[in-house]
Amino acid sequence: MTEENSISTFRELDGHKVNGANDRITIRVLDEPGPGNACHEYRAEGPGWRQSISFQNGPIQEAGVNGTTHEVLLTILIDRLEGFQSGDYACEENATALGGLGWAVHLLKSRTEKRLARGVEGTHER
Repeated sequence: MTEENSISTFRELDGHKVNGANDRITIRVLDEPGPGNACHEYRAEGPGWRQSISFQNGPIQEAGVNGTTHEVLLTILIDRLEGFQSGDYACEENATALGGLGWAVHLLKSRTEKRLARGVEGTHER
């Protein structure tokens, strides 16, 4: 059985489609929502390539570190856009996107800091 056939259900996302490159990329959600109603497994693929993204699944204190986090992906995007902004591809849209991504990281870190202060970080406790 192939990987594709072993996936009983999946959703395709299309929020990225805007041009010829993105239109040729398929993003699939490979699992059902877990606790918190979020999915953990995604796959993006285009002509000749495939990339899987696995997010942290379960509280770190119980499951260990087993996937990436939102902060990791956002930090990668920030680095990439900062690179463009330091070169020939600088533009207002990239600058605004950088501000939004930076704000998103700030908010996620703030949430984590509050959870650490309450002693519930790494657990299912709210």
